Amino acid sequence: MAIDISRSVHVTPKSKFVRHTKVPTVIFETSSELARYVAGVVADLIRKKNNAGNPAILGLPTGSTPLGVYRELIRLHNEEQLDFSNVITFNLDEYWPMAPDSIHSYHKFMQENFFDHVNVKPENIHIPRGDIPAEEVDQFCEEYERAIEQYGGLDLQLLGIGRSGHIGFNEPGSARNSLTRLVNLDPV
Repeated sequence: MAIDISRSVHVTPKSKFVRHTKVPTVIFETSSELARYVAGVVADLIRKKNNAGNPAILGLPTGSTPLGVYRELIRLHNEEQLDFSNVITFNLDEYWPMAPDSIHSYHKFMQENFFDHVNVKPENIHIPRGDIPAEEVDQFCEEYERAIEQYGGLDLQLLGIGRSGHIGFNEPGSARNSLTRLVNLDPV
């Protein structure tokens, strides 16, 4: 399914589309303007899928990049009744080893910053586990990939870029076709 990023309803007069690029690009004046735009794209997908009776399969990031988008999605849920009950999520990453209730855990981060504020069903939330024994990590990673495949893949993946340039803990130099796996992070 193609996502139309040219939706003028979310682009303000100060925003501009960058022409003649290989990747469709929109430049915004502020991060809040960007967050509203991205949340609008996500909301449109959720509504379209809900209207068709299908789940929206979202890939979600953590860190500071998506916080504005999550706040805007929460606002849309509260003020415009955006319904997350048929949304299935797969998070990009988690630290290992890490207990899910640790203040550094992305389980805790996602609950506090998003899931606790919308009506997504707990059984539809998938976050890599950081509390599994080392000898089970590879098997868990394979099962996580299979779970995504069982839903037909992701409809939309939100991404952020970390301080080292990583995306989803894919550090610079990672293979283009790499899958879910345990990685060593740059100490930046």
